[in-house]
Amino acid sequence: MKKVFIALAAVALLATACTKAPESKIKVYGWQGEGGNTTEETLQADFSKWKSHGLDGMCYNAGHDLQKIQRAAKVAHANGMEYHAWIPAMLQGDMDSTLYAVNRKGEPAYEVQAYVPYYKCLCPNHEGTAEFLTDLYGKVADIPEVDYVHLDYIRYVDVILAKGLWEKYGLVMDEEYPTADYCYCDKCVADFKAATGIDIKSVEDPSKCKEWAQFRCDLITKLVDRIADTVHAKGKKVSAAVFPGPDSHAKWMVRQEWNKWNIDAFFPMNYNDFYLEDAAWVGEVTKEEVNSVKGEKPVYSGLFICRDWQNKANIKDPEGHGLIPSEIEEAVRGSMEAGAAGVALFTPGSMTDEHWKAFDKAIHQTYTVKK
Repeated sequence: MKKVFIALAAVALLATACTKAPESKIKVYGWQGEGGNTTEETLQADFSKWKSHGLDGMCYNAGHDLQKIQRAAKVAHANGMEYHAWIPAMLQGDMDSTLYAVNRKGEPAYEVQAYVPYYKCLCPNHEGTAEFLTDLYGKVADIPEVDYVHLDYIRYVDVILAKGLWEKYGLVMDEEYPTADYCYCDKCVADFKAATGIDIKSVEDPSKCKEWAQFRCDLITKLVDRIADTVHAKGKKVSAAVFPGPDSHAKWMVRQEWNKWNIDAFFPMNYNDFYLEDAAWVGEVTKEEVNSVKGEKPVYSGLFICRDWQNKANIKDPEGHGLIPSEIEEAVRGSMEAGAAGVALFTPGSMTDEHWKAFDKAIHQTYTVKK
């Protein structure tokens, strides 16, 4: 009997030694837009590749085409990936002209845009805007394979651009300029006066009026929550791409007080190069973001990738900048030690072999949240 016991113990010890411990990996998402030549085959090739590199889900933009959204969602599920239907909200190119936001100069965004022609921004205070967006996201939520609707551009136009973009647009943004300051439509002005007694058009410097800033943050929050109620009623979840912060950037740049939103996951765009910061900043701002939601909802730190990283120093457009392979681990580590639930890549299609090598090492580690 003793020999049998020893033999069984030896077998058990050998089995334990040969059993690989469960592999640790952080949660990873990717933002990617659909190209004009996308097919089910190209989707399968891309999604399977990204899955093999550790991505657990896709925030994928197939526009408003419900068939294309369902096609991409099915391929994502076939590859064991969660699907977030990524659709811009406030930027819409061909709506009723009365729904568009109006800047401080009295110019509707339908006719005059700040920075770039596609900045045709809707006013969040119009019932028509809310009806359009709840109908759109509601139809997307009805697609069985969609797990989340993913809100983007759920905000005002950037009244202040990130510093890294100033030179690109030939600007020095030392104040809130009228061209990019929204919304001063008749309804917003009247509703604000009714709520506060303040006629914002008679205020010499509206940027100094805290009530006016809060009023606009609250309008975005109200719209987000209305969309979320519609989507949640269909048994689906809501995530959103948001500006960093929210206090340090999102609230005053685009009126996103997103820590108050009734949604299920946040994807702050912690694009350090846009703010003329190094990779260490990603962890610093992630800490603020996690604290802002009191750790009660997942925050996935968005990382901007430099595709042509070996030529980064010669790229004039800051939107061609981003993390190079040697910065990947610091950005991931900083995010996770700050309490992020994971990271999101903008975009996996920009990742080079060198990026993937550094990323693979970074995501297969165990991180301890720093207090």
